[in-house]
Amino acid sequence: MQATPATPPSRRTIGLLTSGGDCAGLNAVIRAVVTRAQGYGWTVQGIHQGTLGLMRRPVAFTTLDGARAGADILHRGGTILGTTNTGNPFAFPAADGSTVDRSAEVIEGVRLMGLDAMIGIGGDGSFAILRRLAQQGGIPLVGIPKTIDNDVGATERSVGYDTAVMVATEALDRLTPTAASHARVMVLEVMGRDAGHIALAAGIAGGADVILIPEIRYRVESVAAHIEALRRRGRNFALVVVAEAVPDQTGERVRQQQASGAFTYGGIGEIIAHAIATRTGAETRVTVLGHVQRGSPPTWNDRLIAQAFGVHAVDLIAAGRYDRMVAWQNRRVVDVPLAEIIDRPQTVEPDSPLVRTARGLGICLGDG
Repeated sequence: MQATPATPPSRRTIGLLTSGGDCAGLNAVIRAVVTRAQGYGWTVQGIHQGTLGLMRRPVAFTTLDGARAGADILHRGGTILGTTNTGNPFAFPAADGSTVDRSAEVIEGVRLMGLDAMIGIGGDGSFAILRRLAQQGGIPLVGIPKTIDNDVGATERSVGYDTAVMVATEALDRLTPTAASHARVMVLEVMGRDAGHIALAAGIAGGADVILIPEIRYRVESVAAHIEALRRRGRNFALVVVAEAVPDQTGERVRQQQASGAFTYGGIGEIIAHAIATRTGAETRVTVLGHVQRGSPPTWNDRLIAQAFGVHAVDLIAAGRYDRMVAWQNRRVVDVPLAEIIDRPQTVEPDSPLVRTARGLGICLGDG
């Protein structure tokens, strides 16, 4: 990382926003950006509710300093700035059900704030929108990856992933004794969107017997046979981890419609549990972690990576290097072109080291 130059660049004002779903570690990023920017003598304006704050008049923002973004926010989940994962400004929902392009309002909001550069903390979907806005409005932009799903390309870790895995692992730790006490099959449904990173990592760490992820096609018969084999070896319980995007037996992914009209993943755990009970006669129970994985205080690792990302993002602005995303590669903080990661999600490779580890531990992935 770059040291603060002896002669800092001219005074600048940086806009900072969080976009997309929340996760643990966002406040640690905010703290790092503010602290590093202060070292340059710059001002950081925290934009509320992502791009929605830039559409409001007056623009919804707060000047961030050590009092508002100090070390006391490091342990807090969520984001002090608020965020949104709806309301794409290029297709913003109108009252009559149609969509309108409000991107010009967002760009005008940036100009009204007098920003010299902007840092966006988001996932690949947010980056696609923010980069389009930046190109359309000539906004100098730097991205910081965050998502519990860990599916942003070109980075080994995204802010929030480590905490989500920890929460899922702790859930398995708590399910194990009750499963053994009642001779049950416990099914744990975890988040992850279209990637199985959380399910795979937590399943291995938490001693799961079965891990089902969307990247590997499964057969319920294989899962049932594995549970029966455990019984024959004297085990009276089993732990099954299911990623939310795993399809049902017809190949369809299970979704629930929200009040907004949007569809979200959820419900595959119940379907898998019923299928296991039908084929094995086992008593099953389902736990859906859901947003518990998002709201937890961040682990030390998420706090560390978040702050390393925040410092590097500000240093990129100091160097005049824009249209880039901060990334973690080979135990180092680097940066890559934003264009390289948009629409290129990082899902689980079927022959990845963790998949091989799971197989080596005798964990059923449903394809046997």
